[in-house]
Amino acid sequence: MVATAATSSFFPVPSPPGDAKSSKVGSGSASLGGIKSKSPSSGALQVKANAQAPPKINGSPVGLAASVETAKKEDVVSSPAPRTFINQLPDWSMLLAAITTMFLAAEKQWMMLDWKPKRADMLIDPFGIGRIVQDGLVFSQNFSIRSYEIGADRTASIETLMNHLQETALNHVKTAGLLGDGFGSTPEMSKRNLIWVVTRMQILVDRYPTWGDVVHVDTWVSASGKNGMRRDWLVRDAKTGETLTRASSLWVMMNKVTRRLSKIPEDVRGEIEPYFLNSDPVVNEDGTKLPKLDDKTADYIRKGLTPRWNDLDVNQHVNNVKYIGWILESAPPPILESHELAAITLEYRRECGRDSVLQSLTAVSGAGIGNLGGPGKVECQHLLRHEDGAEIVRGRTEWRPKHANNFGMMGGQMPADESGA
Repeated sequence: MVATAATSSFFPVPSPPGDAKSSKVGSGSASLGGIKSKSPSSGALQVKANAQAPPKINGSPVGLAASVETAKKEDVVSSPAPRTFINQLPDWSMLLAAITTMFLAAEKQWMMLDWKPKRADMLIDPFGIGRIVQDGLVFSQNFSIRSYEIGADRTASIETLMNHLQETALNHVKTAGLLGDGFGSTPEMSKRNLIWVVTRMQILVDRYPTWGDVVHVDTWVSASGKNGMRRDWLVRDAKTGETLTRASSLWVMMNKVTRRLSKIPEDVRGEIEPYFLNSDPVVNEDGTKLPKLDDKTADYIRKGLTPRWNDLDVNQHVNNVKYIGWILESAPPPILESHELAAITLEYRRECGRDSVLQSLTAVSGAGIGNLGGPGKVECQHLLRHEDGAEIVRGRTEWRPKHANNFGMMGGQMPADESGA
């Protein structure tokens, strides 16, 4: 019906005899909304308006001639476009534009959801919180090295690596469901105002990652004596599996109110012992005694170091990562320029508060203070102390010439999965 009407609007259609007389205006199968085609004798396209005029105009009855005359006058004034099938259609362009916009937006969203990396190393999720493996005894997490985590050597700093170690330790406790109110404290520890404090840490760095690298960190805990705990870390290149860093630390409990060391209560022991992994330390314990430095034995002294508010952790004492930065404040610049830190051993003796004023002392041994920029290895002794002389941290660092990367000869390995998985 619509197609027939549309065709008749543009092409003359023969009418049966007598159709013009018997058909009324605005009726019949050939009419469309009061529009009809002229007799085929005219041979031209013509559209005629509905001739049915209103009975009155301005209250006076008028005839057909008057209606036609009035319509002509109105035509001159308004001159509307001829009413055809085409110009009666709605404006589809706006609707088409809206549909196109919606389609493109949906396609873009689908492409984002269906995104697939083209490189194998991009399959690693560097933003995940990590997961527990090996029957719940080992925690694994990936980290992507950011641009703000590298230093002048274009490699990650030792503080960056230490932050990764600390983050995985806390995420291990959290994922295991043992995180209480304190910083790494279990629920039973929180009831007794107990917190973990580190007493000793050893770190061996075989190679420093650089910007864009993804590192894979494994960490686990083991018993250490009757009232201690050992936590180990193994850091590897997530793409190649190469060992980058090995670290081992010893922890004891302290009452955060009295600030005194505490034995492990039986209820706390029952919480943590199921997560202990029976394994050897990932770093062989260095039993060498760290000497105490003073003003006479130190070669370099840096004074006036003060913690800022941002250096404190949730337990209101200075984070142990900050101590490394203060220790290196007194390291001689020639060593920093020509060597890189290969190993560090720290003994934590006293905590540091926000009002402390500290001094950093360094003594150089090994290659000798007169040959700091030479190609050999250098060893330094360190002490971080309060202004009154009270010791905070003793330390020892070993340095290798930059780009040598030949320090770590022992291949650090994660403990074997005893379950065979």
